[in-house]
Amino acid sequence: MGVAVPVLMGKDEEGMHMPTKEEIREENQRIRRLRILTNLTISIIMQSNLTLEEASKLVADVRSAVMKLFPGKEDVFDLVLAPRFRRVINERFHLQ
Repeated sequence: MGVAVPVLMGKDEEGMHMPTKEEIREENQRIRRLRILTNLTISIIMQSNLTLEEASKLVADVRSAVMKLFPGKEDVFDLVLAPRFRRVINERFHLQ
């Protein structure tokens, strides 16, 4: 399940933008899509007859899709998801 986020309209006491209910809903929807995309990609890599090149291309395509969902968050992908995909590819293709 997701984390409950208190929704405050407008700005907080420091003048920072507080997300609206709609913004929170949209963010949660993008997070769900990311989770589904990640899990599906891992399943495809582990259970299909992809070549190493095809699996690597699939991960690159997922990275592009994630950048559309979360623009400017390349560093987060590289820190969180890329190592996960590398571990799956290493396991699947008996690398390292």
